[in-house]
Amino acid sequence: VLSARAPAMAVQVPLWHHYLQAIRSRGAPRAQDHQRAENVLFTVLEHVHARDPRFLVDYSHDLEAFQFTLRSSEDPLDMEVPLWVDAEALLIEELGVPETGDGPASCRLGVPREVPGLERWMTDDVFSASEDSTTCCGHIVPGKVLHVLKDLLVAAIVHCKHHSLITPGSLNAASLREEGLCLSLLVSSGWRMIRFNIVPVVRRKHRVPALEGAQLMPCFPEGSLKRIISQEVPLVPASAQHWRVSTDYLLTRLLGALGSLQGHRLDSLSILDRVNHESWRDGGQGPGLTFGHLKMVLLWASVLFPAPEDWAELQGATYRLLVVLLCCLATKNLPHFLYPERNLLQDSGLDLNALYQRVERFASQPEAFLRIHVTHLGRSPPPRIGNGIKALLQLPASDPTYWATAYFDVLLDKFQVFNIQDKDRISAMQSIFRKTKALGGDES
Repeated sequence: VLSARAPAMAVQVPLWHHYLQAIRSRGAPRAQDHQRAENVLFTVLEHVHARDPRFLVDYSHDLEAFQFTLRSSEDPLDMEVPLWVDAEALLIEELGVPETGDGPASCRLGVPREVPGLERWMTDDVFSASEDSTTCCGHIVPGKVLHVLKDLLVAAIVHCKHHSLITPGSLNAASLREEGLCLSLLVSSGWRMIRFNIVPVVRRKHRVPALEGAQLMPCFPEGSLKRIISQEVPLVPASAQHWRVSTDYLLTRLLGALGSLQGHRLDSLSILDRVNHESWRDGGQGPGLTFGHLKMVLLWASVLFPAPEDWAELQGATYRLLVVLLCCLATKNLPHFLYPERNLLQDSGLDLNALYQRVERFASQPEAFLRIHVTHLGRSPPPRIGNGIKALLQLPASDPTYWATAYFDVLLDKFQVFNIQDKDRISAMQSIFRKTKALGGDES
């Protein structure tokens, strides 16, 4: 029986917990770093608001701060700047889903004719008039909004520095010169610099079909998706002319929902992000996977492994993410969780073959990567897998039906961490295993 190898490596489990404890010990200092940097930014944004009340300050970033404590990587953080506008009064003009179906539909925000209270958004600096519509007199233009916000940020930073409201060196605005769909600032937390992407947002109730479909997934706590769907969602710049729903916002809320469940889902994400930062990206010096990539892997792993017992043990939970990640790297396709037609590895500029080799080395002999103290030194156990695993991992590229629990259970068994007692799942896994043997997609 395949699952007979499942209990292997039990003696090594404490090493995973030592590694997790080291990450957690940095959590409180990271939270303080985030708070200090955020306070600097709030000071600047308060003066932006004082100069132009159309731009508000949102102090509720608890979920983003919590996410920052999970991370070891230094990817930029989003800071939303809500616009003071009656968003429900605006007209959403959908431009249709992208032809590739790989993302949310873009839209324009129309200002209806003769609706009081919207006059402040009909000035030339943020508005483009339209003569050919009977329902709206023009549109709020994201490119213009970004330009106004950029000028306000520069003026606010100069004011805050001149009046010693922020300490010298606490903020680097050099990247504000760059053109893009957000405004980037480097903010000091005391000893580390944190990059924030300032994003103007319009918050309103907006249907997200991809999220509604996710309600059918049993991996999320009951009612959690309904709460997310019922809340306002931010519309962010999609181009100089168009807006779109912020998928990052939705994914962060989904991650928060998973965090309320028992088990090691978020712990496994923290471990892989740390290994990614230290080993796969050479201490953050090289290109590679982002926290966003790994977050997407966790969301897929949670769907593919919905049983609580999948996440009850730390080592096994981490391998749930690893087998999904290895499959994505081997097939060169990491589907977006809400828009699966979108491949997050396409046009990433990453050397996916080299990255695959690094991740496979960790999955085969993780102990060498998890040692953080001289007392952890010692001989590593033999590799968990032999040659040929990549062929097995590439099967979903030619047959998408392999993207299912039974196939990934075969991969877990290969790495000796299946550990599932459910007879139906064992039977389904063994059936897929026999199919892969017949195809020659296995090395043993």
